[in-house]
Amino acid sequence: QVQLVESGGGLVQAGGSLRLSCAASGRTFKYSAMGWFRQAPGKEREFVATISWSGAIIDYLGSVKGRFTISRDSAKNIMYLQMNSLKPEDTAVYYCAAGSPLTPQAMGVMSEYDYWGQGTQVTVSS
Repeated sequence: QVQLVESGGGLVQAGGSLRLSCAASGRTFKYSAMGWFRQAPGKEREFVATISWSGAIIDYLGSVKGRFTISRDSAKNIMYLQMNSLKPEDTAVYYCAAGSPLTPQAMGVMSEYDYWGQGTQVTVSS
């Protein structure tokens, strides 16, 4: 099994920054990609960003491109999401996930991920 633990959420004013972390433990060889998803109140969970094991493939939700940066430290098994220029519409519970999508195009698909963290709340005030 793989265990994922997120941290770094909090309350920030619009225009501010936060960095989320996701620490992975267990059978980390069982997945080839990691991703961040978020769920706002009353809305469905949506894809935010994804990164392949090698870091060679990265993709973002259109509305966060240029503001968010996904990265990972393979030696430490930690994935990060640097979030800058935050907006109130970024308010959500952010989840990290790990899985083995069959194609690069599938890396943004929630059902391709087998392991999920418990989530961390990000609140952006206007």
